[in-house]
Amino acid sequence: MTFPWHLYLMAFIYTLAGINHFRNPRMYQKIVPDYFGNPKLLNVISGITEIILGIALLIPVLSNHAAWGIIALLIAVFPTHIYMYQNPKARMGLPTWVLLLRMPLQLVLIYWAYLYT
Repeated sequence: MTFPWHLYLMAFIYTLAGINHFRNPRMYQKIVPDYFGNPKLLNVISGITEIILGIALLIPVLSNHAAWGIIALLIAVFPTHIYMYQNPKARMGLPTWVLLLRMPLQLVLIYWAYLYT
């Protein structure tokens, strides 16, 4: 089965993002809301999940499930965007407009993944 280039792009982005959780764990741990607790474990879980889902997008029998998994992941990590907006220590130096733009961007990413369900 041949996949469209934008599915390869999505798979690459999520796989690379997942790998980055292990290259720069402190960046991700810093944006885990306090009420979740255990940012180290959540970073590892989300990193592994992104890698697995990114790869699974390219496996025909798994791609539909991977797309639904990405949608679930994007919903699950949405609180980090709110936390970054509300907590100056978690902002990573990003301007307010970028932090606000990230929230509706999640909807675009969810729609993109939905195209492969």
